[in-house]
Amino acid sequence: MKIILSSRKHDYVKRIGIFLVAVALIAGMMGCDNDGPYDLTISSTLGGSVTATFDGEETVIGPGKTQTISDIPAGTAVALVAEPQEDYGFVKWTGNVGTIKDVNAASANITMNATYSITANLAEEIWNWQDLDAIRDNLGGSYCLMNNLDSTTAGYTELARATANDGNGWQPIGNESHPFTGSFYGQGYEIRDLFIDRPEENEVGLFGFVDGGGIIENVGVVNATVTGNEWVGGLVGYNKGGTVTDSYSTGRVKGYMRVGGLVGWNQGTVSKSYSTVVVTIARSVGGLVGYNTGTVDSSYSSGSVTGYEYVGGLVGTNHWFGTVSNCYSNSTVKGESRTGGLVGINYWRVRNSFWDTETSGQPASDIGTGKNTTEMKDITTFSSAGWNITAVADPGTRNPDCIWNIVDHKTYPFLSWQSVS
Repeated sequence: MKIILSSRKHDYVKRIGIFLVAVALIAGMMGCDNDGPYDLTISSTLGGSVTATFDGEETVIGPGKTQTISDIPAGTAVALVAEPQEDYGFVKWTGNVGTIKDVNAASANITMNATYSITANLAEEIWNWQDLDAIRDNLGGSYCLMNNLDSTTAGYTELARATANDGNGWQPIGNESHPFTGSFYGQGYEIRDLFIDRPEENEVGLFGFVDGGGIIENVGVVNATVTGNEWVGGLVGYNKGGTVTDSYSTGRVKGYMRVGGLVGWNQGTVSKSYSTVVVTIARSVGGLVGYNTGTVDSSYSSGSVTGYEYVGGLVGTNHWFGTVSNCYSNSTVKGESRTGGLVGINYWRVRNSFWDTETSGQPASDIGTGKNTTEMKDITTFSSAGWNITAVADPGTRNPDCIWNIVDHKTYPFLSWQSVS
């Protein structure tokens, strides 16, 4: 006898069959071991080696080398020790570092919960002004500042004082023909009392020209006096394609065009940085960046800005393809034309960014949102705009899990890494 199922019954049986097959597959998968083992790929930059140890066995990865350790059981803690060569220092671990307690410590443990890749970053040590000056001999190298540099540090008189280099002061590192493309890790130290007087020159700053791949991070340029012509900044004159992050500047910067407290012309990235510089006498002048065709993110300015045209508390000119996001300014601002509390003139995108209408003396900006001082010290102004911000008890307290911290109703937002008195 032939049995013919109705279409409804046929669909029901079909669904039951699919369900049973899925259950069988899941059961089979649960019976498999998906908890490892895992592979760990370890690299060391030039300047030192890495020793990896687990289960009593050591693996040494030499300078500039990469090696993969296979089949490490899940949950295994692998001990990593970076060993710098002479005149080199350990900077940090990068890569899959989520299980490392302190990425800045040369000795670390990584717990194997997946397949990971990790790199030990080492760099040549900078101890004095002569070491800093020698960077120009290898503009693609990696360097780490080992202490503060100031007017009492060896080499200042010959290299960075007002009388140095025939009265021109410091010679900026890198230019358009020979740009800086390496890595400079400040490690939280400061370069103080920098003097530059080159009013006829372009690309003027501690670093004159930073190109693609160049990295400058975690350094302060403090009490600087910098004068140039075009592309002038306290830290970088022209950032063509590099990255400036976790850095700051104080002092005075002066120039003719594209002048900023931190960076003159930014065509790369400026992130989690600030400036409290007095910036004067320029066109396309900003408290943080003078002329932006790159990315400015999670940064602020809190100095004073005076210029002729395209004058902004944060950015003077935000030109084509320039983006500004999650930033603010409470700088005082004075200009003759196209002057704004946040941006002097804007051609592209500015998002979730604010200026203080009271401290700036500017009721308007070409773009951005103006707030009074009370609102600028209210966390809801920024949290409602999607900022990564949290309130802390006092300026000495930090929550590093957020980019921004604020003492609600008492301080402006400040970066969680910075020191606030």
